[in-house]
Amino acid sequence: MEMQTLALGFFAAIAVGGVAWVFVYPLLSGEKTVEQRLTFVARSTPTVRQADRTQRSRREQIEGSIKEIETRNEKQKNVPLTAKLSQAGLDWTPGKFGVVSASLGIFMLGIAIILGASLPAAAGLGFAAGFGLPRWTLGYLKRRREKKFLAALPDAVDIIVRGIKAGLPLFDSIKMVAADSPEPLRSEFNAIIETQAIGMPIGEACARLYERMPIPEANFFGIVISIQQKSGGNLSEALGNLSKVLRDRKKMAEKIQAMSMEAKASAAIIGSLPIIVMMLVYVTTPDYISLLWTHPTGRILLAASALWMSAGIFVMKKMINFDF
Repeated sequence: MEMQTLALGFFAAIAVGGVAWVFVYPLLSGEKTVEQRLTFVARSTPTVRQADRTQRSRREQIEGSIKEIETRNEKQKNVPLTAKLSQAGLDWTPGKFGVVSASLGIFMLGIAIILGASLPAAAGLGFAAGFGLPRWTLGYLKRRREKKFLAALPDAVDIIVRGIKAGLPLFDSIKMVAADSPEPLRSEFNAIIETQAIGMPIGEACARLYERMPIPEANFFGIVISIQQKSGGNLSEALGNLSKVLRDRKKMAEKIQAMSMEAKASAAIIGSLPIIVMMLVYVTTPDYISLLWTHPTGRILLAASALWMSAGIFVMKKMINFDF
C-alpha cells in the first residue's frame, strides 16, 4: 500500500512538473518574447524590404545623375574658342578674335623689324604677340571673372535657401538672385532663367552652369539641384550644406594664398634678379653687356638663358600653386 502511495505521488509530481514546464518555463525563459519578436520581424519584413528597395532606387538615381555630370565634365577638356570667349565674358566671335590676334602679331612684327631686329627674332616676337598674348589675356579675363563669381556665389545660395524656407519655389528664388546679384553672377543666373523658360527642366538648366563657368563650385550647385529634382529631399538643407562647403573652400583658398605668399615673393625675386642685374650692367657699362645681342655667340647664350629661366619660373609656379 505504501509502495502504491509513493508511486502515485511520484507520477503526480512528474505530471505537475510537466505542466509547469509547458506553461510556466516559456514565460520565465523568454521564449515567448522571442517568438513574438520573430513574428513581428516576419510581418515587418515586407515593409523593410520595400524601404530597402526605395533607398536602393534613390541611390541608383543619384549615382546615375553623378555619372551623367561626370561624362559631361569630361567633354569640357576640349573647349571650343566660342566657349572660351563666353567664359571670359566677351561677346566676340571667333573670327573677330582671330582678326585682332593676327593684327597684333603683324604690328609687333613690323615694330621689331623697324627697330632693327633680325628676321627670326622679329618672327618670334610677332608669333608671341599674335598667338600667345591674346590667349593669355583670355585666360586672365576668365580667371578674373571666375573669382568675382566665387565671391558672390555663397551669398546667392543663402538667398535661395532663405527663399525656399519662406515658401517660395526654387525658380522664384533664382529670379531673386538674378535681380539683386552683381556681375557675373547676374548674367549666369539670368541664363538659367532663360534656359528654363524655353522648356528645359530647372535641374538640367542649373547643371549647365558648369559649361559657362567651369569651376568646381558651380558644378556642386548644379549637382545638388539636379539630384534633388530627380530623387527628392530637403532642398533647403542641401543648399545650406552647400553654402557652408563653399565658404569653407573660400577660407581654405585664402589660407593657402596667405601661407604661399612668402614662396611667391621668393620666386618673384629669384626670377627678376637676372633681368635687374642685366639692366644695371647695361646702365653702367653698356659696351660690356651689349655683346649678348650683338655677337652671334652672345645671342645663343642669351636665348639659352631665357629658356632656362623660363623653365625655372615654370617649375617654381607649379610648386607654389595648389589645387584643392
